Amino acid sequence: MRKGRMSKAKAIKILDILEETYPQAKCGLEFNTPFQLLVATMLSAQSTDNTVNRVTRDLFARYPDLDSFLSLTREQLEREIREIGLYRSKARNILEMCRQLKTRFSGQVPSSFEDLTSLPGVGRKTANVVLSNAFNIPAFAVDTHVQRVSNRIGLACSDRPDRTEMQLTSIIPRDRWIKAHHLLIWHGRRTCAARKPKCEICRISPYCEFFKKNIELRKE
Repeated sequence: MRKGRMSKAKAIKILDILEETYPQAKCGLEFNTPFQLLVATMLSAQSTDNTVNRVTRDLFARYPDLDSFLSLTREQLEREIREIGLYRSKARNILEMCRQLKTRFSGQVPSSFEDLTSLPGVGRKTANVVLSNAFNIPAFAVDTHVQRVSNRIGLACSDRPDRTEMQLTSIIPRDRWIKAHHLLIWHGRRTCAARKPKCEICRISPYCEFFKKNIELRKE
């Protein structure tokens, strides 16, 4: 086993504890269809789920499907999502994505990683979110919380999200990828915060590399 990598048995123990701690962990974005989830995930880049949900509640009420989105001009969509960061580029990508869904995929959101990532504005994370949450296909999306928490704990050892994804999927059983993604996000938001992790109340601190290093530093 490569230095800095955790055993599968230890990774499973951590996941078991997180699942006991956050039994309600699930996707934070609100959606009713694969199309809505695809749009919401594209909007979520460098934004919070709460902000995206606040915008999409009204947006999806007025424009619930692909055909209604295709009736929007870029200027109209920009006005609808202007509360969200990078709204101009997101509006452009979303409308081009909609046009390609219509012409290339008969108006249906594809359920393969290759097809999803061929769409404008759809990267690894977005594709994996859609696959796992819209189609229940095992995939492991690495967002900022997953990247931070998994590397801090020791489940992964990389500053690149694609490599973190590869390491996580090699150490975590495939049938737990979807739930593990949500558990790491929930842990990152509620306990393992970026600036001030709450190690004193964290149930997985005995297994955490970050916590162990801090203890060792205090002893020196």
